[in-house]
Amino acid sequence: MAEMGVIHGRFQVLHHDHLKYLLAGNARCRHLVVGITNPDPSLTRDDGVDPKRSLPTENPLTYFERYTMIRLALVEGGVSLSDFSVVPFPINVPELYRYYVPLRATFFLTIYDQWGRRKHQQFQALGLKTEVLWSRSSHEKGLSGAEVRRRMASGEAWEHLVPASVRDLMNLWKIPERIRKLTTTSSAAT
Repeated sequence: MAEMGVIHGRFQVLHHDHLKYLLAGNARCRHLVVGITNPDPSLTRDDGVDPKRSLPTENPLTYFERYTMIRLALVEGGVSLSDFSVVPFPINVPELYRYYVPLRATFFLTIYDQWGRRKHQQFQALGLKTEVLWSRSSHEKGLSGAEVRRRMASGEAWEHLVPASVRDLMNLWKIPERIRKLTTTSSAAT
């Protein structure tokens, strides 16, 4: 078991498979650092492997909203607040990692596609200790934040795809309405 682990994601919107991923990382270390990627537009970069990741429609939640959502979901999942931290993690700006996460930690990740392989190679090139929690084809991925957002935008049921604490926050913050507006504005612009 690692003393400290780092795990990361955009978590736009955190769903049940995200929680499984977070809990798998938590089970492999004494303290888990959850890095929120694309924490704000100034630290979000385009990447040719997955160009949609940087679009505003793909990043509707603020850093603070995701920070709050992750903390509540992990506690709901049985993790003590003292066993994890949540920080920004500018995934596309490797030269900044040292300012946000402990580089001596084990970096946990999953691989489903070229984007996952790119991150793994990037971590290894930086000399970071990595552990792939699982590697699966994109067809085996399961839930995605894109699917949750699509359902929110179209008015379909989405609540069953997320932990109860996330459902409550999304409704409190009117996130489905925000996503509908972003989607409508984006569609009108094209």
